[in-house]
Amino acid sequence: MITLDWQVGLENEDPLRSALPSTTDVEDWVAASLRDPWRLGETELTVRVVTPEESQTLNQAYRDKDRPTNVLSFPFENPPALVDLGEALPYLGDLVICAEVVAQEAEEQNKPLVAHWAHMVVHGCLHLQGFDHLDPEEAKEMEAIEVAVLNDLGWPNPY
Repeated sequence: MITLDWQVGLENEDPLRSALPSTTDVEDWVAASLRDPWRLGETELTVRVVTPEESQTLNQAYRDKDRPTNVLSFPFENPPALVDLGEALPYLGDLVICAEVVAQEAEEQNKPLVAHWAHMVVHGCLHLQGFDHLDPEEAKEMEAIEVAVLNDLGWPNPY
């Protein structure tokens, strides 16, 4: 079971609000991206939808990149004592997604907005589970998982 804390940090009149995916879709995308068998029972995470300004502030603070980005991932690390006791918490971490950047990228890449949202959620969830794309081998592995998960969800290869 996925427990999703869905936070929308957009103004009520922001037209991007009406283009946000449903929480049910987001939960389905998260569930499809889970790689650790123990997480299949219960997983909690926060997804916060933000403005470019908030995305840029966080990207600068945590990645030293002074621009908004599509998705930031903040994995939760269980305290070693809980892991040793076999009592790891089901919290996966936080995703911060910039709705405007996702919409711009979807348009630039000529793909349906909902497909790009699915890709960003899957991509971010893989980061929360320790996957990365800093070197070519890591990128190849992560992209292959993304393509397979999105295919299982009925979406085409995002690359």
